[in-house]
Amino acid sequence: MRGRITIVLMTLAMMSCSKNGLLSEHGIDYSYGRQIPHEKIVLGNRLENPYKTENIAKALQSLYPTKADRVDVKPTNIYVRFLPADDAEYDLLVSSGLELMDHPLDYDVIVEGDWYHDPGIPEDKMTWQYAVVPQDFNFPPVMHEIIDECYIAENDRGTRADDGIDWQEVERMSYILTGNEDRLSGPETRGVSKVQPSGRITIVDDAANGGKPFGVAGVCVSCNSFVKFDKTYTDRDGYYQMDKKFSSKLRYRLVFKNEKSFSIGFNLVLLPASVSTLGKSGPEGVNMTVTKDSDGKLFRRCVVNNAAYEYISRCASGDLGIDAPPSDLRIWILNGMDASSAVMLHHGTFLSSDKMGSFLGKFASLIKVFLPDITIGTRNMDGYSSIYSSVVHELAHASHFSKVGRAYWNSYIFYIIESYLTTGGMTYGNGTGSGAGHCEIGEMWAYYLESKMYKERYGGSFPSFGTSFWFYPQIFRFLDDRGIPCSGIFSVLSQDVLSKDALKTALIASHPSKRTSIEQVFSRY
Repeated sequence: MRGRITIVLMTLAMMSCSKNGLLSEHGIDYSYGRQIPHEKIVLGNRLENPYKTENIAKALQSLYPTKADRVDVKPTNIYVRFLPADDAEYDLLVSSGLELMDHPLDYDVIVEGDWYHDPGIPEDKMTWQYAVVPQDFNFPPVMHEIIDECYIAENDRGTRADDGIDWQEVERMSYILTGNEDRLSGPETRGVSKVQPSGRITIVDDAANGGKPFGVAGVCVSCNSFVKFDKTYTDRDGYYQMDKKFSSKLRYRLVFKNEKSFSIGFNLVLLPASVSTLGKSGPEGVNMTVTKDSDGKLFRRCVVNNAAYEYISRCASGDLGIDAPPSDLRIWILNGMDASSAVMLHHGTFLSSDKMGSFLGKFASLIKVFLPDITIGTRNMDGYSSIYSSVVHELAHASHFSKVGRAYWNSYIFYIIESYLTTGGMTYGNGTGSGAGHCEIGEMWAYYLESKMYKERYGGSFPSFGTSFWFYPQIFRFLDDRGIPCSGIFSVLSQDVLSKDALKTALIASHPSKRTSIEQVFSRY
């Protein structure tokens, strides 16, 4: 599986934008998250699942011997594993809304990590995917094996408060009878109501907000004990609270699939969204502040998450007033690359062309399912601001793509590839040849918006990003200063604007009262 993406990474390198030369709160544990493993998960012994229906029935009998015969414990969920034959089958599972885990849920985890591959499955094949589904789940046509039928009281619509059964104590007793007592949160919680895990995930940008932590926004926090799962999203300030209640120790994870409809992927394995495992903690929840001294991968993922969340939020009519990037946006962080790109592969660019289709062959379908719309190269980037700058630049491209569509973008991409190959690695070429106008307009827009948002976040003088190239983003800055807002500039960037002359004509037609300023700046550049 990993070998398949080598050729695509080489292609992404050619298609990337050159970005060289860029520029304690109560309850927060600054040490948490400093040591987060990202290697392969190491499993220990298999454990007896306390949520297996028969185990819950035994616990019920132990606590309520006179009532157990009158309470029918029927399965609420099925613990199952799937073995997708190909990428299309994996995507079918994801589209079914399943939360898939690549490792079994009823084994002791000796060493935490971000991924696992079953030793019985060849490394170039997809590994078993584990999930917990409702009892009445309509299984798609994907090979699967049922492991256990389970009973989770919160998922039982027939559970009544007046049945005289304390299901919290039944659950605890099942942990004890199955040899998992050490996984309970402690004897002091016996007889005490379960708690909903809650907390706050924050991050520090040394150059903003006075260096104080602010929320990691809209990210998914997931937790589980055996087959009992819950997940939720942080709010804009990083706070979260689960719906379900727990009394056992939990495994916590950040899943970088954001409520703003983008995901951050690429873990050296093909996954729609990267996972940062936070390890075990109590049922009350975890608090964490991420800093540049925290785990590097976690820091980079959180910065990209927040930059994208901020950008998409600001696209609204009351702010920037521009088109948002398309939904289900896939972002990859590539730590071994300097450059970034907005290739929009997941949304069908250039893969549908005859040239690229014949080049990729059977891998074209793989790319459409898994590969990125945005790549962020973070080599030699260890600060918030430089990563923020790259994310904003590429998302500006994604907004432009939303407006102009695939045909425009294909010409743009092929110009970048052709320039890279024929000019000895010059990312933007020399401004000649088919597609040069697409590149000119696209990069003017992206560098302008990147500079604008960077200044608004960090203050200081207006940055000069992109002004050393053959195109002129300073045109847009000049017009912004003279009363044509960001939304007014974006409004003219249609698929028919393919040159600087066409841009000038469109701006005058759209903003006739600013004709003098428009003609002035275009005569200067």
